[in-house]
Amino acid sequence: MLLYIHIPFCDSKCFYCAFNSYTDKSHLKHNYMKALTHQLETELNNYVKKHNKKIETVFIGGGTPSAVKYAEYEQIFKLIQPYINDDTEITTEANPNSGTVEWLTGMYNYGVKRVSFGVQSFNDEKLKVLGRAHKSNRAIKAIHDAKEVGFKAINCDIIYGVKGDTFQSMKKDFDLIETLPITHISAYSLILEKGTKFFNQHHLKIDDEELSQDLFSYLKNMGFNQYEISNFSTKEEYESKHNKGYWQHKEYLGIGAGAVGYKNKVRYYTHEDLDEYINNPLFANTETLNDNDIKMEKVLLGFRTSLGIQMDIFTQKERVKIEDLTSVDKLSIKNDRLYNENFLIADELALYILE
Repeated sequence: MLLYIHIPFCDSKCFYCAFNSYTDKSHLKHNYMKALTHQLETELNNYVKKHNKKIETVFIGGGTPSAVKYAEYEQIFKLIQPYINDDTEITTEANPNSGTVEWLTGMYNYGVKRVSFGVQSFNDEKLKVLGRAHKSNRAIKAIHDAKEVGFKAINCDIIYGVKGDTFQSMKKDFDLIETLPITHISAYSLILEKGTKFFNQHHLKIDDEELSQDLFSYLKNMGFNQYEISNFSTKEEYESKHNKGYWQHKEYLGIGAGAVGYKNKVRYYTHEDLDEYINNPLFANTETLNDNDIKMEKVLLGFRTSLGIQMDIFTQKERVKIEDLTSVDKLSIKNDRLYNENFLIADELALYILE
């Protein structure tokens, strides 16, 4: 079982961000963490403990987890202690500005051993365009600080496909990353999502499949293996076990305002509004998934990753289509699992087989 904890506070709102996050609710931080802890304790007692489950991974995301003092997390780690072991991957996201040595040290001492920095770019002009509050030199320092604190698994988020991006400009970012103690890169193509400042600003986005392929190839030559459409790591041990759990359709607890959980074929959604969540952290809307829903998700996610898909979920009619695709090297089968190497066409492949 996986555990996701959502921290919805930010010092500033990035222009592309559609996550449930707030810049004007800092006064609610303490009460929010108390409500979150109550939800977590209830979920652990009513489901994890009751069904004798263990927590394989913990991911603290946002928002900006480093916008909340590390001391506020103490009770969370006390609660999860009986359900984790030395192999449990615990990740936190952090902003280069608020991810200070003090904060990183506090979280590391709680047991967090993987940190993900929202860098997005090492170009200060591009950071301005994206609405990021930090400068590139601050990001570089935060990454070095994490290494000094003791983190061996360090992720760097990068955004590409922004107006002005070229292979050469992105290469500068990746060449700089190569000089830093970074073991994992999450490289995301810009999405213009509803509710963001960038929505409908189509001139800001570049749709260039050739650029994506060139960047993927360059990262591979740098020693970063692509194991999902947006994720690259230097070694298998540095791959995100938490994300891989989602892609394998494992159960997960969603703790916090606007968090999503999934257990026993039911997906649940907490209150997004902070005041409503604080007043009733146990509220959830639910959605029951049928077998077809689950199959569709397994195929869509499986084609976006190096994990592949177990062949026994496909019907005979679907296997005929799979044979068509393997005959032209679009897909491959190994040990009764189906694999796709071109993640950029994952959705098209899935829809063709399942239609």
